[in-house]
Amino acid sequence: MVFEHFALNIAAVDEVVNWYTTHLALTVVSRQQEAPYMTFLSDTSGRVILELYHRPDELITDFNKQHPLTFHLAFVSEDAEKDKERLMNSGATFAEEVRKEDGSLLVMLRDPWGMPLQLCQRSVKF
Repeated sequence: MVFEHFALNIAAVDEVVNWYTTHLALTVVSRQQEAPYMTFLSDTSGRVILELYHRPDELITDFNKQHPLTFHLAFVSEDAEKDKERLMNSGATFAEEVRKEDGSLLVMLRDPWGMPLQLCQRSVKF
């Protein structure tokens, strides 16, 4: 089996899509213009990773009430400190930072809607 995508039911699909495409270089691969506004995003490798949609009749997670380790989107960063500052200047907020014994740096932020977003600057790639 090959992983295709992870899907999230969120309230502000267009706003979130615009922020992620602008600030994290994700690309819209497919977008449905009517409800439930299913939008598929790919990363810079061209691989689809995320579907965002809005179904008000189903549970919409309040990410601010969840610890960031309950769920988070993790992205590779070559310079996590620089990316942290850039994203915070664009509306993200700081949650925590972990420096691993192997030299890796993991920075946890929240996007402007509270969704946890991790920057992974790893000393060993996997």
